[in-house]
Amino acid sequence: MKSVGEVMAIGSNFQESLQKALSSMEEDLNGLNSIIDMPFEDSEDEILYELTFPGPKRLFYVCDAIRAGWSLERIYNLTKIDWWFLEQLDEIVNIEKDLQKKTINDLTKDEIISIKKKGFTDSRIGQLINSSESEFRSLRLSHNVNPVFRRVDTCAAEFATSTCYMYSTYGDDCESNPSKSKKILVLGSGPNRIGQGIEFDYCCVHASLAMQEEGYESIMVNCNPETVSTDYDVSNRLYFEPITAEKILDIIDIEKPEGVIIQFGGQTPLKLADVLSEKGVNILGTNVDAIDRSEDRERFQELIQKLGLKQPANATVKNIEEAMNEAENIGFPIVVRPSYVLGGRAMQLVHNISELELYLSDAVEVSNSKPILLDSYLTDAIEVDVDVVSDGKDIQIGGILQHIEQAGIHSGDSACSLPPYSLSMEIQAEISNQAIKIGKELEIIGLMNIQFAVKANEVFIIEVNPRASRTVPFISKAIGNSLVKVASKAMIGNKIMPRTGTVFISVKDSDKKYLDELVPLVVKSGFKIIATGGTADYIKNLNFEVKRINKVLEGRPHTVDSLLNNEIDLVINTTEGKQSIKDSAAIRRTALQNKIFCTTTMFGAFAIMQALEGQEVDWSYSTLQEIHNL
Repeated sequence: MKSVGEVMAIGSNFQESLQKALSSMEEDLNGLNSIIDMPFEDSEDEILYELTFPGPKRLFYVCDAIRAGWSLERIYNLTKIDWWFLEQLDEIVNIEKDLQKKTINDLTKDEIISIKKKGFTDSRIGQLINSSESEFRSLRLSHNVNPVFRRVDTCAAEFATSTCYMYSTYGDDCESNPSKSKKILVLGSGPNRIGQGIEFDYCCVHASLAMQEEGYESIMVNCNPETVSTDYDVSNRLYFEPITAEKILDIIDIEKPEGVIIQFGGQTPLKLADVLSEKGVNILGTNVDAIDRSEDRERFQELIQKLGLKQPANATVKNIEEAMNEAENIGFPIVVRPSYVLGGRAMQLVHNISELELYLSDAVEVSNSKPILLDSYLTDAIEVDVDVVSDGKDIQIGGILQHIEQAGIHSGDSACSLPPYSLSMEIQAEISNQAIKIGKELEIIGLMNIQFAVKANEVFIIEVNPRASRTVPFISKAIGNSLVKVASKAMIGNKIMPRTGTVFISVKDSDKKYLDELVPLVVKSGFKIIATGGTADYIKNLNFEVKRINKVLEGRPHTVDSLLNNEIDLVINTTEGKQSIKDSAAIRRTALQNKIFCTTTMFGAFAIMQALEGQEVDWSYSTLQEIHNL
């Protein structure tokens, strides 16, 4: 636990819990990894200092001291860490040493069970036996060595717990008891850190609630005890686990959800997209290739060029020499940042070669696996955040936020205004058009965040994130509707509340006189019209285009078929008389089941058209409690 947040892990013993916690930390750890370079003899003074003066990495230095052959007595005298804990760590290190002498073919089923009970991750074991996580996982599964899931006892054993709040371990009895209901798995944001925290937790919670509204059993996976997503009554089922491929796949194996949502937990779950996709997991929302196109610098540049858009000059470098050469080509000032962190950590504005050299030597590590991003800094530019929601076909702009501070101040540290306070309507329209272009090209389903910079009335793309962003909760609060809920429902196949499309009209004879005024409003709003016989004839006489469709009793294809095939976006259907109401029941029922907006009065039809005229509209609803709590 640290001052900015914490991670918690639950297991059957200390060693299992500790190693689970370490793999949850989002610091490229898969266990008690060594922190110093070999040989240990050259690090004697470093270890001595770190054991004498407590620091955030002290645990790792204790284990490296054991690896270096230091006695537990010497370590105890320096640290005063209780002997029991030192002995637990000593056993883990000794198991590691034993594994390093083996190959994957040497491991028996009993040995695998034994080391898994100690909390060793598949990744760590694969590393120690000079194999891979995937190869070891395959071996483990071939021996039928799977975790069981125990319930956290929220009532101190006073009576049997019914809470669906679970953690994995290796043993005999599994208490998960998964249901046969249709389920959606939501991956949380992991430990709370600077630059990534409550905003993503908000998104995960709203996604879980949206799934429940749609009749799914929502399953949450997260490992931070301070967040709302790990309240056991927010989701139908909660797994308190690290957000790692191993744990997620284990949960999927037992729960068998219809899909997994990875968009709302920030970068933590998003980086699992490739491995989950390779294992055949149904990832809901934007496809994995689109995520790669937005995150891979070269592919992203190709996308920008294809769409005829602009971005600041930039480069990705993998060593200091490359950085120096590319910096000269780009020109100072330059925004420099690691490619492997979130939230603006280690981001810096450098004005000359000397500052760049100092940054590369002191602030970060640069290598093939950890490249550095260089971006031309647009002096005196205005930065803009845009959040977009899409169902794969229709795209809506959730909000355009103008940063108060100039471009270069990270969005996590800046103040923003909604609506923009100084951008012209022409610039806002251009930003919206570019956002929609990108969303369509990437075939976004769910949420997308784009960061723009505006300089001298020119719009530049800074970056595109095919996921929820930290601005989503604030926009949702400001506009009074949850973008996350709309996006979540789009990810399971629902359509966004359309402003154009196809309207089906069938009205009783006494209402036909109202069509003289209603139909021009429908056409003006951009809808195409289909209608049954009598209504279609009346509309034709008004000199408007209309396509005739069969009533249900007139034979197929008929109105209900079109509703089922998602060919209709809005239904205006008025009836009178017992038989007429009975005949149209199938239309109303199908519209309801397929979540197609339906009105059964002419006054309702006029209200809809007036609401659509000249402005965007969200046809989702809020409860009275939600409205009064705004």
